[in-house]
Amino acid sequence: MSDYYNAFEMSPVPAPGPDAVAPEPFRGIYGMPAFVTIPTSDLAASVDFWTRGLGFFELFGIPGTLVHLRRWAFQDVLLVKAERIAEQAPAMSFTFACVLSEVDSLVESCRAVRPGSVDGPRDTPWTTRDVEVITPENARIVMTAAKPFDPAGEEARNLAAVGITPPGFGPGDNEDHV
Repeated sequence: MSDYYNAFEMSPVPAPGPDAVAPEPFRGIYGMPAFVTIPTSDLAASVDFWTRGLGFFELFGIPGTLVHLRRWAFQDVLLVKAERIAEQAPAMSFTFACVLSEVDSLVESCRAVRPGSVDGPRDTPWTTRDVEVITPENARIVMTAAKPFDPAGEEARNLAAVGITPPGFGPGDNEDHV
């Protein structure tokens, strides 16, 4: 028996598909379950790239010290003023969800704001289309969009083998676990 159960209703990420619509930017205040903090030596340039290139908005800022950025609910970034930043991007990355219809415009926007900052898009074996972006702070950011799920496909069989079934395709939902 699996301890996994479907909890998709908790996420702002829409169901995968070519017609998936990105949720509106989320302007509510909540206790952040996770966020990324990125040091920057140039807050203005960083905010410009993250907003015009990656589609974030400024939730609030402390002048000269910190800017809190967000896209969807639970996609929070704190840009924090630092004297210096890493000279190159680390191997580690941070990933944000997007939808397929955003991928091409995201690539174009990032390339327009910062040429040479984008690698991809590329499709993955786990049914996503990913774009890797190196930001002005040398952070490695991946924007990932779920591709349509084929319940008869190899990815579905791989997930089922470890006890994960998508909503509507197998047993289990929150009611069995509350």
